[in-house]
Amino acid sequence: MSTMRAAVLIEPGRFEVRDVPRPEPKRDEALIRIARTGICGTDMHIFHGHYAAESLPMIPGHEFTGHVAAVGAGVSDLSEGKPVVVDMNIGCTRCYWCRRNEILNCPEMQQMGITMDGAFAEYISVPARLVIPAPAETPAEVLALTEPLACVVRAARKARVTFGQTVVVIGAGPIGNLHVQLLRTIGAAPIIVSDISQARLDMAKEGGADIAVLPDQLQDAVQSATQGRGADIVIESVGNAALYAQAQTLMRKGGHLAVFGLTGPEETLSLDILTTILDENSVKGSVAGMGQDMHDALTLLTHGRIKTKAFTGADYPLEDIQAAFDSFADRPQDLKTQIVM
Repeated sequence: MSTMRAAVLIEPGRFEVRDVPRPEPKRDEALIRIARTGICGTDMHIFHGHYAAESLPMIPGHEFTGHVAAVGAGVSDLSEGKPVVVDMNIGCTRCYWCRRNEILNCPEMQQMGITMDGAFAEYISVPARLVIPAPAETPAEVLALTEPLACVVRAARKARVTFGQTVVVIGAGPIGNLHVQLLRTIGAAPIIVSDISQARLDMAKEGGADIAVLPDQLQDAVQSATQGRGADIVIESVGNAALYAQAQTLMRKGGHLAVFGLTGPEETLSLDILTTILDENSVKGSVAGMGQDMHDALTLLTHGRIKTKAFTGADYPLEDIQAAFDSFADRPQDLKTQIVM
């Protein structure tokens, strides 16, 4: 059997790069030779043992791009060598939730790199229906941003963001920055961002934020920018219960809270029920892009609607994946780290 190099997360905090069997595509699958895989915040949660611990040992990684290396006998619409991106979410395609493109709620749902082996490897075999051809002229480091941008596309779609709305983004990390850029493309204004890192606030301004402030300045900034009424939409993009509590104080009456940042399973959101009812506020969760979200994200990237330079400066070879994860928190200037195969 042919082998490939892959990074196996043996236990929280410890990768082992080893030779493993190379997958063979089944009848309805495509084998993808991976070019680049981004490190996601979810990957960091898995690395630290906060998420999907029951899946270990496992090959993580789900933000990837590559080329079609082979296809199963039942696949006729994909050609070898074609650059592609892949929707990581595998549903049954038949149930109520799959029909509504709510695949994360499918009783049979699987996610590449989270509940099954993923893309910190040289190859991955995936359902051909989830493979999305990409333009050959778009660099691989840009294509690898499709999945994280799709998550942001879905959040904006669920929040029904439109032009002229005041939106607060709590957190100016990689996903926060993508939120800012997409919001500006949609036409939201003003866009207000908060973070503890001045370096990341500066990057948020460069990405299109109108106002970028430290946390202790956020309340005053929102009140000043909205004549005291509060923001139309607040997006929590960190995953912290205290920040979710703060987010509710930043909304206007009739505002919307986008529940996006992942917390631990034990954390809860305290909601003032009477105020929520009387003010007609709304709260909606969103976490992963899927289906049309992936196609829309790819279109935005290939047509230059997202500034990608800040996301493509940190590359590590697969053999150095341990160092990439160990140093992740010490590199706030790197909005995205990608593993190169």
